Amino acid sequence: MGHILKWSAFIGLAIALLVASGLVDVRVSMRDQVAGAIDLFGDKEQAPAAPGEPFWSEGGASRPAEPPAGAPTSFADLAEHVSPAIVNIQTKKTLAAGGRHPLEELFPPGFRFEIPRQLREMPSLGTGFVISADGFIATNNHVIEDVDKIEVNFLDGRKLQAEIVGRDPSTDVALIRVKPEKDLAFLPLGDSDRVRPGDWVLAVGNPFGLEHTVTAGIVSAKHREINQEMSSRRFDDFIQTDAAINPGNSGGPLLNLSGEVIGINTAIRQDANTIGFAIPINLAKAVLPQLRASGKVSRGWLGVMIQPVTAEVAASLELDSQQGALVSDLDPAGPAAKAGVRRYDVIVGFGGKPVHEMEELPKLVASAPVGSKAELKVIRKGKELELSVQLGELDLEPELASAEPEAGPGEFGLQVQPITPEVAEQLQIEEQAGVVVSAVEPASAAEEAGMRRGDVILEVNQKAVASVGEFRGALTGSDRGALLLVSRGGAEIIVALKAKKE
Repeated sequence: MGHILKWSAFIGLAIALLVASGLVDVRVSMRDQVAGAIDLFGDKEQAPAAPGEPFWSEGGASRPAEPPAGAPTSFADLAEHVSPAIVNIQTKKTLAAGGRHPLEELFPPGFRFEIPRQLREMPSLGTGFVISADGFIATNNHVIEDVDKIEVNFLDGRKLQAEIVGRDPSTDVALIRVKPEKDLAFLPLGDSDRVRPGDWVLAVGNPFGLEHTVTAGIVSAKHREINQEMSSRRFDDFIQTDAAINPGNSGGPLLNLSGEVIGINTAIRQDANTIGFAIPINLAKAVLPQLRASGKVSRGWLGVMIQPVTAEVAASLELDSQQGALVSDLDPAGPAAKAGVRRYDVIVGFGGKPVHEMEELPKLVASAPVGSKAELKVIRKGKELELSVQLGELDLEPELASAEPEAGPGEFGLQVQPITPEVAEQLQIEEQAGVVVSAVEPASAAEEAGMRRGDVILEVNQKAVASVGEFRGALTGSDRGALLLVSRGGAEIIVALKAKKE
């Protein structure tokens, strides 16, 4: 027993040295960040399923009967049923000669030491679970990204080499495959939409290399967003759980009491205790068929920049509520612009589903098939309109993305000046139209609304301004406040200023 504890402590120390820590969105695999290339296509001998068509096995011969009412007296039967289908994923990546080793990151710049040959091959651990009897295994993208070798270890001691079938970095879902000699035990995929906070859940995985560790807890919350950057948060919809997960649990299943997978364990919050996050299995079920068919995921694209409808914006646009997504900019060649969507429109419905919060729209659009048609409901100048849009394909390279203004009350307090070549060079701005903010007075409406020096004001109350005079004229008589279209850092956002104080 003492040897096990010492070994666990050693593994924990190694992880502390090799794995960079973070507050949220901490990927909990012991994966090393190294480059490599892997064949992203699956078995060439078997025809892939069509995109959107389930390929995993339905049902499951070994899953237990209906869950007991109330608190279970033991999770032992459930753990015994599911464990044969849960695997330990071991990966390796060989560092290039002369490359900087992760251990060197702990020392000052310029410090180097000779890395022993055995440390050049960097191992890492993760978890996965079998979803079809013929060898398809679901896991996290960050478990198998940029590795040279993938070995899958089963509960019965079998070790099989795996190949990558497909990866989706946006949702952190990946599909790998082994070629077994006989059918494998597999886990049925449940319905994460039916999961409720307070439901019992079980997590099985390989934390710190301790294979088939079983932990239990409840669903703490749903629909969590954990990424700080908006571009990364567009697909966030995590299940939060207090079932203990740690480095090495990544890619493992979060199970209900019927033995169905309702989530893929993915991230932890390192500064907290038993706060973990899992990808809802319904999100993964929308991704896995495309990974099986083509190795990647195609998503619908609308071509708009959106932001929340703040109280100030709602008042300025005379909206009845703060629901929906406010359009602050459009790609002129994008589907939305072609469908007739305009700046200042508020999108309140997509494809027959309501859009209550801004964050809902990107998820709805991304889940729609490329090239499909969808109905948009927008509010424009107090009237609800219906527009038909044909979706394009989302390119996850730098693009028009959601933006959130910093809003607040106070006096206007803006000083502006023309955009001269000298000013543009000094402030590193490219805009030719509008006026540039040269100063923001402290404790003013402009400061509290988030206006910054270097912002370029393009419109005031939906009218273009091309000079300081036009800007001042547009603000004349703005007793109820002002709505500004602002260009900042290559993005255009809408900022609402409250009325001047008496």
